Amino acid sequence: MKSYFLKRLGYMFVSLFIIISITFFLMKLMPGSPFNDAKLSPEQKQILAEKYGLNDPVGVQYLNYLKNVISGDFGNSFQYHNQPVWDLISPKLIPSLEMGLIAVMIGIVLGSFLGVIAAVKQNTWIDYLATTVSVIAVSVPSFVLAVLLQNVFSVQLRWFPVAGWEGLPTIVLPSLSLSAIVMATVSRYIRSEMIEVLNSDYILLAYAKGVPQYKIIFVHALRNALIPVITVIVPMTASIMTGTLTIENIFGVPGLGDQFVRSIATNDFSLIMAITILFSSFFIVSIFVVDILYGMIDPRIRVKGGK
Repeated sequence: MKSYFLKRLGYMFVSLFIIISITFFLMKLMPGSPFNDAKLSPEQKQILAEKYGLNDPVGVQYLNYLKNVISGDFGNSFQYHNQPVWDLISPKLIPSLEMGLIAVMIGIVLGSFLGVIAAVKQNTWIDYLATTVSVIAVSVPSFVLAVLLQNVFSVQLRWFPVAGWEGLPTIVLPSLSLSAIVMATVSRYIRSEMIEVLNSDYILLAYAKGVPQYKIIFVHALRNALIPVITVIVPMTASIMTGTLTIENIFGVPGLGDQFVRSIATNDFSLIMAITILFSSFFIVSIFVVDILYGMIDPRIRVKGGK
């Protein structure tokens, strides 16, 4: 297990290094300048470029940036009064993480319940109902669901605030909007995998030995059905937890999505690169977690991967 873990950890750091390098050079190819303000004279723009090291050779800029990133310094924003980039990102990160984490938890719980019930009650009205709910959830865009929830529960029933981000009542509707796709994905995967597992020989043998049905379903069958689900759900979790711009705009959530769009519109290179690296880190770590969970759930994968 140790060699398996270290090998995956090495892959993670190599991938992150490649992404940082590609992001840096793509920013250098990006048209425009962070100092496009019409009020600035050419001399002032030249002074600012010199101050931020933008006139240095690209290779020198790249090495300096790598050194700073390794030390945890993502630089200062060109547009937000020279504030450190991390000071701008960290307040935006918390709302996105909170909303995403709650959405994923809701989606996994509801999706697992629907998937297991649909598999156990295969080809019955319960199965058809659960499948229909999953199809609707995956077909309706999250922003449409968000507007519907907002209209029903905020405007008509007045159970929740229309927008904002202050306390639990403001978190519920955005999280529910994002959880639909997670619920639908988990439900479909668990249903298909559970049906296959429940028809396998060792499950039939367990039934023949008189093992209680709840133990067969939740201890034996569900564990083996989770492996394909993990492949999908962990990267999806990373995507949702880093923010969804549309949902953030609808509910007025001060998250990373809005900050990212603003940084692109103003050519704020430091902020763009920092958020891109942050997003990429979430995905790389999620893939690493998938590999580790694979090894924990199925030892055969760990042994093969450790070679």
